[in-house]
Amino acid sequence: RDAKRGLASLCIGGGMGVALAVERG
Repeated sequence: RDAKRGLASLCIGGGMGVALAVERG
C-alpha cells in the first residue's frame, strides 16, 4: 500500500511538472 501511495503522489507531482512546463513553453 505504501508503494502504491508513493507511486500515486509521484504521478501527481509529475503531472503538475508537465503542466508547468507546458504553460512556460
